This record gives sequence, C-alpha cells and structure tokens, in this order.
Amino acid sequence: MSRTGRSLRLPVEAVVRTARHEERTMGITTVDQIVTADGYASEPDGGLSFFDAFDQTGDRTDQGQLEWLQGVDAILLGRRTYEMFSSYWPTPAADGDAVAEWINAAPRHVVSATLDSAPWGDHAAAEVHGDGALAAVSALRERYDSVVVWGSLDLTDALFAAGEVDVLRLRTVPVVIGAGRSFVPSSLGRQRLALEGSTAQATGHVATSYRVLR
Repeated sequence: MSRTGRSLRLPVEAVVRTARHEERTMGITTVDQIVTADGYASEPDGGLSFFDAFDQTGDRTDQGQLEWLQGVDAILLGRRTYEMFSSYWPTPAADGDAVAEWINAAPRHVVSATLDSAPWGDHAAAEVHGDGALAAVSALRERYDSVVVWGSLDLTDALFAAGEVDVLRLRTVPVVIGAGRSFVPSSLGRQRLALEGSTAQATGHVATSYRVLR
C-alpha cells in the first residue's frame, strides 16, 4: 500500500529484480555474445565474418537489443574489443545503427594492462582498468546496477572461471562454421542455466537470455 492509500502492483520482472538485489546487494554482470548456430563466438582466426553471412533483411534484433539496453548502466570491454568498437561506433559509419546513440552515451570501461587512455571519438573517453578483470568487475558492481560485456573473449573467460557472470545473452545467427572459439572457457565444466526469455526473427536470428545458476 502506498502513502496515498492506493495499492502498488509491481511487474513480476521488477519484483524478481528487487529480490535479486536484496540477495546480492551489488550490480549484475551480463555477458552478451553473437554466436554461430554451432556455438562459436569467433572464427579460428578471431574473425567475425559469420555475422555478415546471412540475409539480415527485415531483422529487428537490434530493436529488441535497444529495448533491453535501457536497463543497462555501463559497458565493460577487453582491449581488443575496445579497439574494434572505438573504430566503428563513434564514427559516421555507425550513424544508421539502432544502438549507436546508446553505446556512445553509456559509461564505457576497458580492462587493459597496456592502455593509458581509451578515447572514443568525440565522446567521453572510456575508463581504463589496469588491475585485471576481477578487480574491474568488482569495482563496477559497486558503481552500477547492471553492466554488459560484449565480445572480449579473454575477459569473459576470466569472468566465467571466477563465477562473476550473472546473465548470459546469446544472439545466435543461422550459420555454422565447424570450428572456432567458444563463448565460454574449455575449462569451465558444467554450468546450469535458467531460461529467462527467447525471441526469434524470420531471418533465423535468435536472441536468448539465461540466468546463471549458483
């Protein structure tokens, strides 16, 4: 009951989120990866050309992604993914991309022992964390309710190995490549997940979200 005497009904999602925050008291970390239908996040040479290997006409995955991002507070990247992102997202080449404005406005953080700074075009620079993945994610949990990690497979391997991933989001494209690098470390072993939701496009592009069970 509110102070005005009216009953307040929270959406189920809000109730679940509130309960989780009461349990954890810190922010959540989501690993969000684009993967092939046979489970690879990159090609053997580290490339991502598989993402352009299917007809994306009419695909609305980016719209769903943008809606989800409204609940995310910050971005965490490894050095190589930062270099790839910063060469595209703050440039005119990304002007027509649905999520460009959000990415360019969000607080960005980079884990790197070699970078002194992380410029982002004409936008605010990313903050560099030189003390390792676990120290970085621990600090960000204290600052933000929700942090997303994209790509950055060395970084995400370290987070999975340390049990620092709360949510796994996979955007699976209808392509198989036969070999490549998984989105989890080979040493991880069995990890149980709980399905949170899934949406499919007519293009065959499927977005799935899992909660990592402890």
